[in-house]
Amino acid sequence: MNLNVYDTADEVLTALADYFVKIGNQSISERGRFTVALSGGSSPKKLYELLASTSYADQLDWEKVYFFFGDERNVPQDHKDSNYLMAKKALFEPLMISPAQIFAVDTTFEPAEAAAKYWGLITAFFDDDEVSFDLVLLGLGDNSHTASLFPHTPVLHDTTPGVKEVWLEDQQVWRITLNAPLINDARYIAFLVYGEGKAIAVHHILEDEEDIEEYPAQLIDSIAGETAWFLDEPAAANLESEEEEE
Repeated sequence: MNLNVYDTADEVLTALADYFVKIGNQSISERGRFTVALSGGSSPKKLYELLASTSYADQLDWEKVYFFFGDERNVPQDHKDSNYLMAKKALFEPLMISPAQIFAVDTTFEPAEAAAKYWGLITAFFDDDEVSFDLVLLGLGDNSHTASLFPHTPVLHDTTPGVKEVWLEDQQVWRITLNAPLINDARYIAFLVYGEGKAIAVHHILEDEEDIEEYPAQLIDSIAGETAWFLDEPAAANLESEEEEE
């Protein structure tokens, strides 16, 4: 695990944008393309806006970047809560990304079918190659969930890579998510977490005894690659040990 702690949220975002570009250029150099699974939420939105800004727009060959989603809410793509819509406005439209490079969850289907079709879309894209994203971006919820791997949901016990539908009883909503085995097959995984409200969850994931039912993000650790955490000081406040980035 690579733990990176910065003074401010802005420094965290800049560091992760640099990391995104670095991994992207490395992937394009080695394999001719960069495959990335995006995260939803307010924190990633700021990252996408930064990547689309004049500071970063010219640092990557965006025509060779292929976008997927780590999870999606079961809402229409033009709904305000859609992760796709957020990424479209913050990243795809400003960079004029071709629709052929964007692989969104088709939420016009029932949740189980939408999940199955998304897994089919992913496997078709990778064709005969191993299904392994170059980078998976993740956030962390106050309840220690990541992507849509929520506490006490059946998807936490998946042992083979795939995409699953997840019912959230407390919210009475469905979500579609990459499962932990699929995320862990990625070459690089990056958590973006900042703010004092995340400090307890960060401690649970990084320093508490394993309890995936309560702390699902403990499931995430790249099998053959790197798992990197990008935190600000408030989010890292409850950690007993911090390893500053060199």
